Amino acid sequence: MRNRSEAGDGVNRRDFLKKSGATGLSLALGSMILEGKEGDQPQGQAPAGLFATPPLEMVRVGFVGVGQQGRGHFSNLLRIEGVQIKAVCDLLEDRVKRAQDQVEKLGRPRPAGYFNGPEDFKRMCDKEELDLVYTATPWEWHVPICIKAMETGKHAATEVPGATTLEDCWKIVETAEKHKKHALTMENCCYDTCEMMILNMVRQGVFGELLHAECGYLHDLRGYKFGELYYPNDWRLQYSIKRNADLYPTHGLGPVAQWLDITRGNKFEYLVSISSPAKSLKLEAIRLYGPDHPLSKTNYALGDVINTLIKTYRGETILVTHDTNSPRPYSRRIVLQGTKGLVNKYPEETISFDHKWEKLDTYREKYEHPLLKALREKSKGAGHGGMDFVEDYRLIKCLREGNPTDFDVYDGMTISAVVALSEKSLAKKSAPIECPDFTRGQWKKRPPLGIVTE
Repeated sequence: MRNRSEAGDGVNRRDFLKKSGATGLSLALGSMILEGKEGDQPQGQAPAGLFATPPLEMVRVGFVGVGQQGRGHFSNLLRIEGVQIKAVCDLLEDRVKRAQDQVEKLGRPRPAGYFNGPEDFKRMCDKEELDLVYTATPWEWHVPICIKAMETGKHAATEVPGATTLEDCWKIVETAEKHKKHALTMENCCYDTCEMMILNMVRQGVFGELLHAECGYLHDLRGYKFGELYYPNDWRLQYSIKRNADLYPTHGLGPVAQWLDITRGNKFEYLVSISSPAKSLKLEAIRLYGPDHPLSKTNYALGDVINTLIKTYRGETILVTHDTNSPRPYSRRIVLQGTKGLVNKYPEETISFDHKWEKLDTYREKYEHPLLKALREKSKGAGHGGMDFVEDYRLIKCLREGNPTDFDVYDGMTISAVVALSEKSLAKKSAPIECPDFTRGQWKKRPPLGIVTE
């Protein structure tokens, strides 16, 4: 087995952390961010091809976090053939019981319930015979739950971002390799209608050679950050107080990475980030609570608008924007430009091959992704226009058939690492930061994602 320094020309983990000073400059969110020790990491090796595991006739699932987003995924899994929910874990007993009742009402065995504190997922993993642990919790728990799942012989799937520090990204990769388990970052936007149509068009060469992409997460979350309903105990607000980084890059980068074959024939080379001042959260706190409230006197680290420019090995550029504090309509931006034309998603889905815009819908009959056609009826009523169901369906189908997943541990950690990389660039006055190669050179051999039909 080769060590990382011999595994192609990719940046190995220890050299990368040394160059970036990640452990010293990670602006960790107190005890919320788990910082590992470099010498404690297991040794591993990225496979030469795409990773798959033996097929499962039935996927036995333990679900952690059945609140807002988790509840939707939980309901999706109940609609997918070949899934048995065996255990449910949450901080709140009433949420666990609600989920248990939901399963039982379908005439299925009542899953075990775990609600004895924030680390009760460990007891679930130790006790239950599971194939998959699915996580939809606050960000700081994504890595600990996934690691525990893999260490106890289960596959792991987590809501985004998969990790928020470089150390944790490597920890996820190396644990997956050591235990030969899937560790998936569940990026639902890869399965949105427009993004999948663009992927189909890219694969058919509609845009020629790709040059540039734009994407991001532009979502006014001020009301959510200061409200208790969606983010209990203001956990997401705390990230805005402590960290200046693109905290949520994956919604835009997931689809773009697939279009550009990142980790599968291409890779991120380096990035540069720049931030506007942090003003909007303080103004919102003053508006809501008055000038003397502690939140009105808080200094917020997160810049209102953060732009990150990424350069790829093949030469394409990607502009990623994070904007969750200022007033604006929702957008993931989404622009893809090639030598033959370009496509744009917001505010309208348009495409151009010369000096004028056309409606993208004109081309839908010819280029709509066949996966969405196949799952149109099954996905009706699911979250975010059905893309959450398609995402969950594909995960279960790949596990049951023993096929490589559409989006694997290397894909997930590559886009999640932008959180910490952007933070590093901003801390160094927008210095260029080299991107780690989690495949350690195997990106050259890994085939791009094809056009799956179901």
